[in-house]
Amino acid sequence: MKEKLYTIPLNEAVDAHDECPICFIERKLEQDTIDFVLGNSSSYMESDVRADTDEAGFCRKHFQKMYDYGNSLGNAWILKTHYRKKIDEMKKAFDQVSPSKGSFKLFKKPAAEGENALVDWIHKENESCYICNRFKETYDRYMDTFFYLYREDSAFHDKILNSKGFCLTHFGDLCEAADKYLKADERDRFYKEMETLMTANMERVYEDVSWFIEKYDYRNRDADWKNSRDAIQRGMQNMKGGYPADPIYRPQK
Repeated sequence: MKEKLYTIPLNEAVDAHDECPICFIERKLEQDTIDFVLGNSSSYMESDVRADTDEAGFCRKHFQKMYDYGNSLGNAWILKTHYRKKIDEMKKAFDQVSPSKGSFKLFKKPAAEGENALVDWIHKENESCYICNRFKETYDRYMDTFFYLYREDSAFHDKILNSKGFCLTHFGDLCEAADKYLKADERDRFYKEMETLMTANMERVYEDVSWFIEKYDYRNRDADWKNSRDAIQRGMQNMKGGYPADPIYRPQK
């Protein structure tokens, strides 16, 4: 099948022969977004970009990655206007839970569960992240494209069946999407094929982790490591996704 723009990232991810092609795409999108926000394009100086980052903010994980990226001035500009917006929002949230001005009541009646505007605002802030949101905006498209290729492109289908499978986190997303995008007979075929693929590859990683442990037995001191040298990080990725052994991501020169 002739490649189109929206199929290229998926094919590249599968061709990388990673433990999980969706993890591969997620990392690429994350790095591209960090580059966009803090890189040489200086997007953080553009008012429309900062309006978006001021509104969404960043999660703890991505604040850490932005700090590690190394653009101190860019991070400072983002934080400055983000703080101003959030201070104003926090004051408004306090106004909704604080005693009214001029009131002699020391405390308002406690809000019913789920009705505390300040708590709701804080929860919203903790769940919002500009970088996470950029991935979520395209995630459904990747799921749609995955199953389009899985049904229509025999080469892609075969590559998936000969791949290393998926991490459990992204496999769950694929199963949910399969129920949405596939007909009943297609879904049955998908689950049968995925049972074989996922079982074989989880067993493969299990054996690598087991041999890693066995290598610490003095009797195996001179034995070959086989495929176990990076078994810990691959095992962690296989369970939850991500890349535990990734170095800090910094601007590419």
